[in-house]
Amino acid sequence: MTRQVLLICLLCPFLFLSCRDARIKEHSDWAKYFDAYGIKNAGFILRDQAHDAVHYYNLAHDTTHYLPASTFKIFNSLVALELGIAPDDKFLIKWDGVVRERAELNKDLSMREAFKISAFPYYQELARRIGRVQMQHYLDTVKYGNRMIGKNIDQFWIDNSLQISADEQLGFIKRLYFNELPFSERTQRIVRSMMLQEENGNFKLYYKTGWGKLADKQVIWIVGFAEYQEHVKENKESMNKTDLRNYVYFFAENFEIPNSDTSHDWFAVRLDILHKILADFGANKPK
Repeated sequence: MTRQVLLICLLCPFLFLSCRDARIKEHSDWAKYFDAYGIKNAGFILRDQAHDAVHYYNLAHDTTHYLPASTFKIFNSLVALELGIAPDDKFLIKWDGVVRERAELNKDLSMREAFKISAFPYYQELARRIGRVQMQHYLDTVKYGNRMIGKNIDQFWIDNSLQISADEQLGFIKRLYFNELPFSERTQRIVRSMMLQEENGNFKLYYKTGWGKLADKQVIWIVGFAEYQEHVKENKESMNKTDLRNYVYFFAENFEIPNSDTSHDWFAVRLDILHKILADFGANKPK
């Protein structure tokens, strides 16, 4: 076992449960994707489930805690659905009448719509209805990040009270995919379906973005998973009786930019970087 692999195992015990096969690879070459946009502080971690392999860029960044921003809407949705506060993804919350800069927020919204457009007011109201006691219970049960709510139940995921690392985000998403979180199968299935953002042929991309602002910087996230199917010729003795093989990649991308940096469309940038890294694995093009 190399010193680098040993260090990963010590820093990420939740994600890297075993290092004996050493299918862990650092990708210093991924720096080029961030360098192209002048991004200095960034990390990316990807798990190739089919090959039981973890690939990463910038270990120190991947294991540092940051506010989750709107990626927390995944967790918030799970809790609301599980408690019946939102009976389903059609659950409507009436517009509060406050006119906001984003016109799409100034109307009644269902959970699915609010998730899609990342409607902060909708999820603030969900958090208030969930309440501190129930929210803390699930933060502790799931072991989500540092589990801190702080003073404000309706903004703790954006005010830097709650923090989580990229490797913890990836572990959380992996558990969601396999119905391993402490929520019902129905709850997890609904939330996964809301995460579907792109579909092209046999390729599907599920994710939630996040964008948090601190005093001196902005923290930008994209977390989720990619699925694609490939036609293969199976041996007649194979247990797989179809010619389709499913590949799943879990990912968490995180980077920082100065508050004053408006040099790029950062929403588009994070997606561009994600697609380029997935392309390294042949996982973003329909076959």
